[in-house]
Amino acid sequence: MSVRSVDVVVVGLGPGGEDAAGRLAEAGLEVVGIDAELVGGECPYWGCVPSKMMIRAANLVAEARRVEGMAGRVVITPDFAPVARRIRDEATDGWDDAVAVERLESKGVRFVRGWGRLEGPTSVSVGAERFEARRAIVLNPGTRAWAPPIEGLAATPYWTNREAIETESVPSSLVVIGGGAIGLELGQVFLRFGARVTTLETAPRLLALEEPESSELIERTLRGEGMAIHTGVRIESVAHNGERFSVALGGAEPVVADRLLVATGRRPDLVGLNVGAIGLDDTARAIGVDEHQRVRPGIWAIGDVTGAGAFTHVSMYQAEIAVADILGRPWPAGDYRALPRVTFTDPEVGSVGLTEHRALEAGISVATATSDVAGSSRGWIHKAGNAGLIKLVADADRGVLVGATSAGPVGGEVLSMLTLAVHAEVPVATLRSMIYAYPTFHRSMLDALGALAEQMPPGAAPGTEREHPAEP
Repeated sequence: MSVRSVDVVVVGLGPGGEDAAGRLAEAGLEVVGIDAELVGGECPYWGCVPSKMMIRAANLVAEARRVEGMAGRVVITPDFAPVARRIRDEATDGWDDAVAVERLESKGVRFVRGWGRLEGPTSVSVGAERFEARRAIVLNPGTRAWAPPIEGLAATPYWTNREAIETESVPSSLVVIGGGAIGLELGQVFLRFGARVTTLETAPRLLALEEPESSELIERTLRGEGMAIHTGVRIESVAHNGERFSVALGGAEPVVADRLLVATGRRPDLVGLNVGAIGLDDTARAIGVDEHQRVRPGIWAIGDVTGAGAFTHVSMYQAEIAVADILGRPWPAGDYRALPRVTFTDPEVGSVGLTEHRALEAGISVATATSDVAGSSRGWIHKAGNAGLIKLVADADRGVLVGATSAGPVGGEVLSMLTLAVHAEVPVATLRSMIYAYPTFHRSMLDALGALAEQMPPGAAPGTEREHPAEP
């Protein structure tokens, strides 16, 4: 095995790893970046980007169907072929990372294709090479789609998000195991392109990590579009007869479909990374880090593997913190109080900070209030597909928001103001006294702010206008 000494070794070149490697190389360090898969990671090839292309197309189909009664008549014949072509031609280059590799190397990073494996606190091996890091090892191994140990499942040709993104055709029927963000997003896409979709969730409700109001909204919407939904189910086994899947449920009839999508979460491969070589537990779900992303002296970790949130924006945020620390530059410590997340169903469900349940668990004196987006002026104007809500979660003792949900048309965009409010701890009184453009979706939060202010200590908030000065 050849051994080479370099300044930094970056293991895993997803969004955060690629960014960190490039920044460190541009700062003048000798950097080696290692990845066995595509440079750029899951997000541009099988995650955020192509899935949102699919969602955009499916939303266009749904929006066109809403023309009836508002703007005329339109006959829609959904066609998935342009969607598949766009994913191949515009997003993934046919799942070829040549452009990404060139971008990385142009910044001075030496790229090595292969599985990086820790050999000690300063050593990483890949194939027949070993690299000794003089200054830093950055771990960004990402996560892989995880399938639960359901009897028979492993022997079937089930889909993960990757196969669902790569498909060039829509199955006539699809069963989705998992009622979280990925399962619901992709399930709604295939539903709108003509598949009969059944979603199975073992938890009592969809989007179990979000507010119950969001779960109710999404379930009502998807059922209205024709999706069959079973929550609180016990999945006993999965079988495939060469043509179709059969999912056996405890106490219910089996669900049969042409395709099966398993969307039950993602986990890191800490055994393959050999974290035991640096004294870590390879059976853990995450690698613990401090507020500067440090794992051990000389070792940093970023991205999904840290357990802070399986989002590209978290990985990029952590990359900036780690790079600053490695270079000895001042940078604020990691702060996740206002971590935003969006489920890109239609309606979108955006949320930030703590849910009501989590805030109560934290011992906060909780006050909550909710606005009906459909009842706002913009919701009334929008009419079709206008279901939604804004829920605010406040610390009543301090008079500030600690969490919020924005569900509805462009719910993820409306969330931006609420993210700022939670992060900057803007007083509820200040939020109430602001001027909100009329008529906008974000203005619908005024009713919730008014109701919330009534739960604040006396004198905590001034009066304010109603959401709509005149009922439509």
